[in-house]
Amino acid sequence: MTSAIVLGGSRGIGKAISDSLKSIGIDVFAASRNDIDTSDLNSVKKFLENHPQTDILILNTGGPVPKEFSTITEDDWKLYHNQLFLGFCTILQNIKINNGGYIFLISSSVIKEPNSKLIISSAYRAAFSEIFKILSKDYAQKNISCINIAPGPINTDRTKELIKNIDEYKKSLPMKRLGEPEEIGNFVKSIIENKIKYLTGVTINFDGGNSNYIF
Repeated sequence: MTSAIVLGGSRGIGKAISDSLKSIGIDVFAASRNDIDTSDLNSVKKFLENHPQTDILILNTGGPVPKEFSTITEDDWKLYHNQLFLGFCTILQNIKINNGGYIFLISSSVIKEPNSKLIISSAYRAAFSEIFKILSKDYAQKNISCINIAPGPINTDRTKELIKNIDEYKKSLPMKRLGEPEEIGNFVKSIIENKIKYLTGVTINFDGGNSNYIF
């Protein structure tokens, strides 16, 4: 049976992906923060001891609260350096993805349109996206596809924390609505279910046309 590990799989986008993969018979381990805390490298290493390999890996984690650059502390930088960057690097250095598998990175639209109030997220998510792009060439030799999904405004608790007036915000969006986590879940499922392999090393902007960048 095909196996999958979904980090942050107990809520939001991670849960939607977990549910979608389960619907096609994949054996999913939906990891919560109690199972692995990517800001704590000891937690990451312990998790890897118990989960040394998989067919499908979903790298997904929450981000920091909004802060102006001048208010960011050294501890903030260290915490999210681990959570958004080093924790993921440690996972990829130590987990085996079986040949023909998939790795999905759930990043953020801030990797292409940095947000001044989400500067930590903008910095570290972009940095890891670069690592992910470089590694995709090595993984391709084992027929492992690497796909970076960069969500924009999605209907999650995270979005509600970041935006004060959701109803007014929706009016400013091209589709006049937030994306649903299930849409991302179904997208991931469709790639795996249809064995789409030649799509790799790419970033998918999942934002309902809200972004302004071309590439």
